[in-house]
Amino acid sequence: MITPNDPMIPQQYRIRQRQQDNADTFTLELEPTNGTVLQFAPGQFNMLYVFGVGEIPISISGNPATPSKLVHTTRSVGTVTNAMSTLKTGDVIGVRGPYGKSWPVMQSTGRDVVIVAGGIGLAPLRPAIYQLFAKREQFGKLVLLYGTRTQEDILYRQELEQWRARFDVDVYVTVDRATSDWRGNVGVVTNLIPRTPFYPPDTVAMVCGPEVMMRFTVQALQKRGVPTEQIYVSMERNMKCATGFCGHCQFGSTFICKDGPVFSYDQVESFIGMWEV
Repeated sequence: MITPNDPMIPQQYRIRQRQQDNADTFTLELEPTNGTVLQFAPGQFNMLYVFGVGEIPISISGNPATPSKLVHTTRSVGTVTNAMSTLKTGDVIGVRGPYGKSWPVMQSTGRDVVIVAGGIGLAPLRPAIYQLFAKREQFGKLVLLYGTRTQEDILYRQELEQWRARFDVDVYVTVDRATSDWRGNVGVVTNLIPRTPFYPPDTVAMVCGPEVMMRFTVQALQKRGVPTEQIYVSMERNMKCATGFCGHCQFGSTFICKDGPVFSYDQVESFIGMWEV
């Protein structure tokens, strides 16, 4: 029996603003049609539903301090996101959520914090960055390492420049392949870790990107001396119902949607990289 508060029923949100970030990535800013404000924590995700097409899990990429602006950044990589990419300002989309566990921002008080993002992995980490900045005095060193394939793939360019201009955070951006007009770092993001200023034993690391990038990033952080249990990754495999009923996102003995998507690496170390899991 379906009730008005059934978690499987999407609520209607209107697209307030749409931005094309690069060739295949776009950002939607949503507002509720009924005025309800959706409170969320950094790292949580929503199920976004394109009416008549289907729904897909997408991490929230806005500021937790301004929940009236519900922001999602995603790539056009499948049927639902391709349909979503054609929506315009004023169109209506369905939203279920928020779901999942969050980044351990407030649990990191008093420690150095290292954020490592690969490609669109910066989007799920952006709410954590906002929260870290809002309570900057409660943390030690704050470092952001961001890598993309090319400079054309860089997200949130204006914000990155604003963050780099701050004196209380170290921001490093690198690209795998550079053109002649690129003046920044070249190479994979893991190359930045050995020369980044932070105190490994008392550091919390938050990592999001392609799984192969996360594995090598974790290895580089471990080599620097960051304890495995203080390294966190975001997993978003195969989530479908977001409530743990369908079993599509079962990950060993856990469910990504209920027990994640944020995990300490020691929780998933034995399973990450296994396609059959």
